[in-house]
Amino acid sequence: MLRYIQIRLLMAIPVLVGVSILSFSILHLIPGDPARILLNNMGSGAAGDASEQAYQNLRAELGLDDPFLIQYLNYAADAVRGDLGYSYTTNQPVGETILELLPATLQLTIFGLGIAIVIGMVLGVAASMYRNTWVDTMTMIFSLIGLSMPSFWLGFILIDLFSFRLGFLPATGSEGIRALILPALTLGLVAAGVVARLVRSTMLEVLQQEYIVTARSKGLRYRVVVVRHALRNALIPVVTVIGLQFGALLSGAVITETVFARRGIGRLAVDAVLSRDYPMIQGTILIAAFGYVIINLVVDLSYAWMDPRIKYR
Repeated sequence: MLRYIQIRLLMAIPVLVGVSILSFSILHLIPGDPARILLNNMGSGAAGDASEQAYQNLRAELGLDDPFLIQYLNYAADAVRGDLGYSYTTNQPVGETILELLPATLQLTIFGLGIAIVIGMVLGVAASMYRNTWVDTMTMIFSLIGLSMPSFWLGFILIDLFSFRLGFLPATGSEGIRALILPALTLGLVAAGVVARLVRSTMLEVLQQEYIVTARSKGLRYRVVVVRHALRNALIPVVTVIGLQFGALLSGAVITETVFARRGIGRLAVDAVLSRDYPMIQGTILIAAFGYVIINLVVDLSYAWMDPRIKYR
């Protein structure tokens, strides 16, 4: 097991390198000059030659005058040492800024995933147990709505209903559990549709297996058969999708944190894109890619717990 983990972590290195090269290349193709934007934001009143000289000095200071390959190699060399550079706009270390805001984003993502798992599993199992009934129909309608509705639109609906009309929950903010409920629901309800649909399909397939028929013939109650025998064997594809949904929710936090004005790396990434803050954008992308790698590893390791026949060598 330990050897397998070591190999998977080593395989993550070329993935992260590829992500860094791709994102670094795309960022430099985006229209807009960070140096020019910074000068405008600082309100530089210089004109003519003085303004152009300030612009050229700032480009040299930020290393934007170097060839593209040299810029990337300098960035990669610093990143290997754990230095993600300094933000163009705040002049603060990128790594420290991300680590400061990462817990808030992880909290939102984990709560959203918990909502998705609970609602998706319950509805999926219920739909498979009561196939072709109103329970099954309502579950499929819920799943279709979850797959079709953009998260930002659902966020606006929840804000209008629970904040403006009912006044139960705050519309924005990052302090306290009450401010977390609506953003987590926004993420979780969208993902719950995917989980419910997959749980239903895998459960229907498992319930047709011979060992399920044998368990029923022994006199076990249907609910006991479903929970103790069918559900665990249906979990492997479900856990795979849940792992992918965690990554999707982590990415979806970019929109959700912006809608609900929450502090986190999602909103940080949006602000960095608007200000052409290359080091901050690159840092948030690398953190997200690393999160995907770790989640995929955890999902793979969970297979052995769910199915003892699976061995890692």
